[in-house]
Amino acid sequence: MPEAPLPEPATRVASGRRVSLFLVLFLAVLGGVLWLTFDHRSQAEEKLREFTAASAVPSVAVIRPGEVAARPLTLPGRLTAWSEAPVYARTAGFVSRRLVDIGDRVQGGQLLAEIEVPEVEQQLAAATAALATARAQRDLSARTAQRWSELSTRNVVSQQATDERRGDLAVRMAQHNQAEAEVNRLRALIGFAQVLAPFSGTVTSRGTDVGALIGAGATTSPPLFTISDTTRLRLYVRVPQAYVAAIGQGLTASFSVPEHPGRTFAAELTRTADALDVQSGSMLVQLTVPNEADLLKPGGYAQVQLNLPPAATAGQLRVPASALIFRSSGTSIAVVDAQNKVSIKRVQIARDLGAELDILGGVERTDWVINSPSDSIRDGDEVRPNRPAS
Repeated sequence: MPEAPLPEPATRVASGRRVSLFLVLFLAVLGGVLWLTFDHRSQAEEKLREFTAASAVPSVAVIRPGEVAARPLTLPGRLTAWSEAPVYARTAGFVSRRLVDIGDRVQGGQLLAEIEVPEVEQQLAAATAALATARAQRDLSARTAQRWSELSTRNVVSQQATDERRGDLAVRMAQHNQAEAEVNRLRALIGFAQVLAPFSGTVTSRGTDVGALIGAGATTSPPLFTISDTTRLRLYVRVPQAYVAAIGQGLTASFSVPEHPGRTFAAELTRTADALDVQSGSMLVQLTVPNEADLLKPGGYAQVQLNLPPAATAGQLRVPASALIFRSSGTSIAVVDAQNKVSIKRVQIARDLGAELDILGGVERTDWVINSPSDSIRDGDEVRPNRPAS
């Protein structure tokens, strides 16, 4: 069998080149795969480091403080009559007539009731008789003293006897004056049997009726009547200490009452207590309310709006109540500066509106205030502020 021919040298060289080329391509592909794998791992590690660093800086929500415009100060108030007087009996007896009842309009000096006073009348009769006796004794003593004085001038009687007669006259005159004063007192008590209105107004209470036993000057029991002058009313309001400086003469107010929904009434400041109550930390303020139409009733509750001057809210800013930080150093607010660093600033609460607060000092209108800061936040902490889009 004949032998196969051997390959030519050129053919062998071409085959070696193809193998080398394939080897180079394989190594290149392998190097690219390794490089891509290393680069991907580097990027992942870099992202992990960035994420870890970002997680170490807390994210906070920030807001701008709001401006506080001049506004009415709304407070609860209480209406009272301009004048109110409980009427008591000044003499003891039984009520014989009652001429008025609650709700009646009366004039000053008008008869309200009559009291039957038989005991006082008997005492007056006895005092009148005692006065007549004292008068007769005084007149007799006066004539006797006159006669003894004439006899003394002629030296018929001693000076001692004359002085005794004059002394007896002085005693009789004093007894007469005492008896006369007792008669006048009892007559005055009988005059009090007619119960009169002290001033014009409305009968707002009645504590007696016909046949009732009356004790003289018994202020521990309910009054016979209560008279209230409601042509004007006093409106009392307690103003918090933070607003006391804004209260002054000329201040006006408006208020509403539950019995007249949707309607407001005007009032004007007339007096202040000019002192703070220790327990409530507020100052009592009195306003005058005209009530000629008799629409308002004394003793009623009112929702009062005091029209404070613009200076009352100067320097105040409004923030959410959730922005406050309460610590031993005082009430504070956390602010973020341009370098995203935290600064803790002390503030003073001017007015508590529930969900919002008006504050004084420490914060500017252009500051970014952290809303709902954590309890662990401190001065100099770095944060990532989430500012509102607007």
